[in-house]
Amino acid sequence: MNWRIVSVGKPKLDYARAGIAEYVARLRHVTTLEMLTVPASDPAREGDALLRLSEGHQRIVLDESGRQLDSRAFSARIEAWEQNRVKSIALLIGGANGHAARVREAADWVWSLSSLTLQHELALVVLLEQFYRAYSIKAGTPYHRDGSCRSDR
Repeated sequence: MNWRIVSVGKPKLDYARAGIAEYVARLRHVTTLEMLTVPASDPAREGDALLRLSEGHQRIVLDESGRQLDSRAFSARIEAWEQNRVKSIALLIGGANGHAARVREAADWVWSLSSLTLQHELALVVLLEQFYRAYSIKAGTPYHRDGSCRSDR
């Protein structure tokens, strides 16, 4: 499967750039991933660019109003897309002012990483980490732990 992540604005925060670079490097070993950015402006212009760059892809819009999944459920969802022979998926991350309504309306799925509102650069880092975690779960590697090691049980 081919993944395209389209986000608004180039990351300016050092920690975000470092986190993005780390997880993109890890993911290149397990899947095909393309990272694109669109210039920050207003939600309408950003939305036009996000929709244009996601044409021909199944669209997943990241938005706090979307459905939340735990890491295992997200991994299972990736497996289901693969089994259904979905060829390409675009994940769309809006800018500081969120998505235009038409972007959410064009989505095949609206996904929330958290009920918290996340700064968009941080959302990109969290998204990439969850992608890596999902592929680790699929591969059965020890990166993901379900809490079985917790000492407070």
